[in-house]
Amino acid sequence: MKFIKALLVISTCLVVVQTTSAQKLAAKKQVLKSITLANKYFMDKWPDAGKPIYVPSRSRTWPSHIWTRAVYYEGLMALYSVDKQKAYYNYAVDWGAKHQWNLRDGTRTRNGDNQACGQTYIDLYLIDKDKSHIDSIKASIDLMMQSQKIDDWHWVDAIQMAMPVFAKLGVIYKDTNYFHRMYEMYAFTKYKHGDKGLFNAAEGLWWRDKDFDPPYKEPNGEDCYWSRGNGWVVAALVRVLNTIPKNETHRAEYLSDYKAMMAALVPIQRNDGYWNASLHDSTNFGGKELTGTSLFVYGMAWGINNKILDKATYLPVITKAWNAMAKESVHANGFLGWVQGTGKEPKESQPVTYDREPDFEDFGLGCFLLAGSEVYKIKR
Repeated sequence: MKFIKALLVISTCLVVVQTTSAQKLAAKKQVLKSITLANKYFMDKWPDAGKPIYVPSRSRTWPSHIWTRAVYYEGLMALYSVDKQKAYYNYAVDWGAKHQWNLRDGTRTRNGDNQACGQTYIDLYLIDKDKSHIDSIKASIDLMMQSQKIDDWHWVDAIQMAMPVFAKLGVIYKDTNYFHRMYEMYAFTKYKHGDKGLFNAAEGLWWRDKDFDPPYKEPNGEDCYWSRGNGWVVAALVRVLNTIPKNETHRAEYLSDYKAMMAALVPIQRNDGYWNASLHDSTNFGGKELTGTSLFVYGMAWGINNKILDKATYLPVITKAWNAMAKESVHANGFLGWVQGTGKEPKESQPVTYDREPDFEDFGLGCFLLAGSEVYKIKR
């Protein structure tokens, strides 16, 4: 009897493996349909791009050019790059104009979250060459560079929010000083913040901030690697590598870190295609989670599209993740489920469910649009 049960288990496992390996990436038109639907839901809900964001659970209002909305517009510009709908461009321009192309807390801010809006301001400048779009973000970064302070990015999210801005300004103004300062700040986060830096080269993953450096452990005894925190670094590296010149001094290091992260993520993907909120501990608020998964898909798809990652290795991972999100996260009306709200660790905004609306619904969509736009580009 035990032998028969063992054979049944083995047979079942083989069927699962064969089913997984037989998955095909959704057709380009289907990918576009998914991201278009999700984006339409949001644009219909927020017709006024400048309307402040009120969060009932916090009884508080935020201006609509904070980081959460800025990440959405990063995704919208990615969608626009593969489907040039005038409505998308107009929506982004309207957003910038209603904030006078300025930053939360003004140009004197050093906070990466406040500077994230500059990524879209710059992208729009590159389209229409209206210098007013980038005067404020340039002024903010230039003020930072007038000092020797380089420890601002003490949480890894900030790398994604601000690092690509430095890269874009360096290219636009042909000024390598932006690249040098960008690296100094990245290196301080990587090697010095916390105890010995926030990047664990041995694992190929990042601690979110000093609070999660060892000896901090997850319930199962593993280090705490928050999915979305690592996703932010993936997105930052992709956006920087996609921008800086091939001969930029530190490009090789960025590329090495990117590849290390990609390799680390493959074996820890969940069987259902998602990644856990806590990458090394499925027991600590385990379950589907869209934002980290989307950012990892974005990074892997970009790597394939730019012939940096091996397609045979990474396409099955992307396929399993994208197909799962498109099928299990996207509601019929375009609402996105399984989105963890704002925070800094696995326990935040729990429980994450199919139908629970997160505190801020915009950044999750931005992550999904980044992923879908890059998956769309993969040659079938």
